[in-house]
Amino acid sequence: MAAYSRSQLPLLLLLSLCFCCISSSVLGSKAAGGPAEPPKPSVLRAADPPSRDAPAAAAAASQPRRAIRWKLSEEEACREDLTRLCPKHTWTNSLAVLECLQDRREETEIAPDCNHLLWNYKLNLTTDPKFESVAMEVCKSTIAEIKECNEEERGRGYLLSCLVDHRSNISEYQCIQYITKMTSIIFSDYRLICGFMDKCKEDINNLRCGSINVGHKDVHSQGEVIACLEKALVSQAEQQDHVHPIKEECQKSILRVAELSSDDFHLDRHLYFSCRDDRERFCQNVQAGEGKVYKCLFNHKFEEAMSEKCRDALTTRQKLISQDYRVSYSLAKACKLDLRKQRCSLDTNLPRAREARLSYLLLCLEAAVHRGRPVSGECQGEMLDYRRMLMEDFSLSPEIVLHCRSEIEAHCSGLHRKGRTLHCLMRIGRGDRSTTVDNVCQSALQTLIQSADPGADYRIDRALNEACESVIQTACKHIRTGDPMILSCLMEHLYTEKMVEDCEHRLLELQYFISRDWKLDPLLYKKCQGDAARLCHTHGWNETSELMPPGAIFSCLYRHAYRTEEQGRRLSRDCKVEVQRILHQRALDVKLDPELQKRCMTDLGKWCSEKTDTGQELECLQDHLEDLVSVCRDVVGNLTELESEDIQIDALLIRACEPVIQAFCHDVADNQIDTGDLMECLVQNKHQKEMNDKCSVGITHFQLIQMRDFRFSYKFKIACKEDVLRLCPNIKKKVDVVICLSTTVRNDTLQDAREQRVTLKCRKQLRVEELEMSEDIRLDPELYDPCKSDISRLCPNVNFGNAQMIECLKDQKKQLSQRCHQRIFRLQEVEMTDPELDYQLMRVCKQMIKRFCTEADARNILQCLKQNKNSELMDPKCKQMITKRQITQNTDYRLNPVLRKACRADIPKFCQSILNKASEGSELEGQVIACLKLKYADQRLSSDCEDQIRVILQESALDYRLDPQLQMHCSDEISRLCAEEAAAQEQTGQVEECLKVNLLKIKQETCKKEVLNMLKESKADIFVDPVLHTACALDIKHHCAAITPGRGRQMSCLMEALQDKRVRLQPECKKRLQDRIDMWSYAAKVAPAEGFSDLAMQVMVSPSKNYILFMTALSVCILFLVGLLCGRITKQVTRELKDR
Repeated sequence: MAAYSRSQLPLLLLLSLCFCCISSSVLGSKAAGGPAEPPKPSVLRAADPPSRDAPAAAAAASQPRRAIRWKLSEEEACREDLTRLCPKHTWTNSLAVLECLQDRREETEIAPDCNHLLWNYKLNLTTDPKFESVAMEVCKSTIAEIKECNEEERGRGYLLSCLVDHRSNISEYQCIQYITKMTSIIFSDYRLICGFMDKCKEDINNLRCGSINVGHKDVHSQGEVIACLEKALVSQAEQQDHVHPIKEECQKSILRVAELSSDDFHLDRHLYFSCRDDRERFCQNVQAGEGKVYKCLFNHKFEEAMSEKCRDALTTRQKLISQDYRVSYSLAKACKLDLRKQRCSLDTNLPRAREARLSYLLLCLEAAVHRGRPVSGECQGEMLDYRRMLMEDFSLSPEIVLHCRSEIEAHCSGLHRKGRTLHCLMRIGRGDRSTTVDNVCQSALQTLIQSADPGADYRIDRALNEACESVIQTACKHIRTGDPMILSCLMEHLYTEKMVEDCEHRLLELQYFISRDWKLDPLLYKKCQGDAARLCHTHGWNETSELMPPGAIFSCLYRHAYRTEEQGRRLSRDCKVEVQRILHQRALDVKLDPELQKRCMTDLGKWCSEKTDTGQELECLQDHLEDLVSVCRDVVGNLTELESEDIQIDALLIRACEPVIQAFCHDVADNQIDTGDLMECLVQNKHQKEMNDKCSVGITHFQLIQMRDFRFSYKFKIACKEDVLRLCPNIKKKVDVVICLSTTVRNDTLQDAREQRVTLKCRKQLRVEELEMSEDIRLDPELYDPCKSDISRLCPNVNFGNAQMIECLKDQKKQLSQRCHQRIFRLQEVEMTDPELDYQLMRVCKQMIKRFCTEADARNILQCLKQNKNSELMDPKCKQMITKRQITQNTDYRLNPVLRKACRADIPKFCQSILNKASEGSELEGQVIACLKLKYADQRLSSDCEDQIRVILQESALDYRLDPQLQMHCSDEISRLCAEEAAAQEQTGQVEECLKVNLLKIKQETCKKEVLNMLKESKADIFVDPVLHTACALDIKHHCAAITPGRGRQMSCLMEALQDKRVRLQPECKKRLQDRIDMWSYAAKVAPAEGFSDLAMQVMVSPSKNYILFMTALSVCILFLVGLLCGRITKQVTRELKDR
């Protein structure tokens, strides 16, 4: 408190109304227990002259008389009112009578003469110098102890003001009671307050707050004058244009009066009379003093039973508190030492009025709490009450009333109570409606949220507390009430079954503003304040910087959170955990990411206006990544890159995938640091039975987004970044990078390069990416884009995942458009070269590969499966898949890499004409393989090629579907003649046998020719004829065991045995051989030899081979002899001619 000095009397008048702190006082008894009434002065002095009609009683009251003997109850003017209104035991004490008549009910009137008598009596009590003698006698020791009061000049009325200001230091009981009684007298009329009249006279008249003439208003209306001034003061802060601005010295006097009346609500006469009934209703058992009645009434302000008049009076007082915290007795007392300790009043850059603002006090002390500095529990409790008060009633914040008036009138009228108006503004501020608040209102809301700091204790926000009470009791009951973790818990249960709609709205409205200032999340601030100061150059909790605004701090933190050790400075572990928590929360709603919303506002409206469901806005932005403006694209790209490293940032996806994570990925999910392992695990288990649609869709969406930029695949980026920069510069799309690197690896492999250009770690990750791309056609834009129309036309009801769509297109290959057909063929060519990329084959035959092909090279897996296809242990589904792949391979030699390599010399030698006729990009439909089969029958192929064709012949002999030419030309004949055998699908050659048996019934010439070719091929090797081989297996073992298989040798052996009468063949074998002879004879008639080699082959396999060979040899001998004879005759004739 400023020291009082005689040389500064004008200033003293002002300071007496503006002390810093008000402490507690004890209100004395309101009956006869008060101190002895003061002596009546011999000379009366009035501030204002009495009216001309002042009664004689009033004049008598102003005459000299003996102080001890005179009693107010003896005056004729008040005797009737006294008898009617005051208990008899109070009559002997004039102060008790005065208090009784002052505090009567508003509707109870007293006589004007008595009213004026009372006023003169109070005026004389407070203005006569002898009044101080009573104070000096009653408070003698107190005055001696208080230096400032002891030095006050006597006879000027300042001693009482000094004693009132030091009430907290007074220990004498009689002195306390005396000061309390005198204070109640003074505050019953504004004209009795020292200096108030002089400072506010002009403002009272300008604002029409009442008359300053004695008698114009009765004693009850005097409190209305101060109330009028208080309302004008708070209204002035809420308006831009001030018609009648209150003078500064009057403003200070108004606040000082409110401050001096802060401990006892009786001293605020307007509020006392407005809330007297409400006090009895709500606070009957609350003892007056220390501001307790005020606080009780504040707590019941929005109760339905609270009268509007009292509510208005309470609101006015709360507004005064928001302007000067000292108007709250309990807050000023509880936080007095803490304010001094935390140096909350020493900022020389701010005006004193600013330092008295409630918001400044809260921000300063909250900063101390957040920094871990000691603030007393009593002070923190008071701060909690007033922070809750600010959140409950927006009108207590003049900036909100001033700058958000239009928004309130347009959208939030009628929602005043329990913080609903504030939440309405917050809802508009976050853009939940078509209109938004302007920047000034938005800033005012942000400032209020910082002052109230509801993030530290959810109970501060009454609207949130009431809306979320049921959720907290069920989902967050394990957390201590008031703990900051409650808000985090609520966010974790956002969009879950436990969340209720009203709580969801209130929570998002609050989190929208908390997310815009990292300091408003107490957990984040506690763990990261050191990192923020070290890495982001932040200031104090309640300080801001234009160079580093609050919203930019978190961006700085999360950029450092995911740095590698090589990249430099990183966050502490505890801070990184909190940053990840915030990122997880922000993924729930795009509006919780300030930078994203700011940069992408236009794009959200342009591309995502209809995407209003949970999480859809961010997915929409990712889907339109190439279409976004550059600043938005960068923000979305950075966020997506973070998600690739830590997919748990996508809280909605993680929540949807919880069953799969628990079943298959709990090990990687429990890691504190995720480096893309969790998403990789989810992709690998994408088609488990625990997988649900939401999780599957989310994983696929993220896979699709990853294809936009290789940086969106964290593990691929880390493994292949250097390779990409070196081998594939200027390529950004992941699919193009994968193709580039895969091509490099394939070329190095085919060329047997001494050293692979792609590093080993990149090759391993490249394999993972290629496998992922093979699972869903949408992950391969090079394939998906040309086939979109075919997909909608041919496979409209097929799922994309599990390679089902790719498999459907393969099955419909003949009906595909040219571009799609070419892409599918190219895909099949790659898959046949590298079967690991054949997703369906690897999925269906996963167990069979483990059983039969564990030691096989990855590129020979299909070959291994084919070799074990007919094993009894082979899974039927896998066997069916192998057959499909064999059918595919036999349609074009280019799809059989082993055959292609083995026959690379034979194909151009024997089948060049077919290659020349084929158009570019078209398949050969098995023509080249059919050509090689015929040359195999002619025994003209190289040994390697012959071995491969023999395998194909053996396989197609058992299953006609493996012969594309036969299936293409004979499908109708098979349906007509061999429907039963085809339906059996036993793959034992029965369909081929049926066609052979019914050769004469075949009508289509192309089919007949294929069957004849089949017969011709069977002559070359008995293994090509499975029915005959099965029938003659024992005879081959007995009679032809020494004969090497191939080139028709075992077939010739059986034919010779058939004609040798000494050899007895098995009846079935004999019958089948005879049937074959008949077929071959017929084939020879309808299909004569096409050349000498064909003729020679027919002779070698003919039953009359020996006879034919003998006759051929005999004919040659005869021709030779004839030639010799003709030669001798010719020679003799020539000699005779010469001799002539």
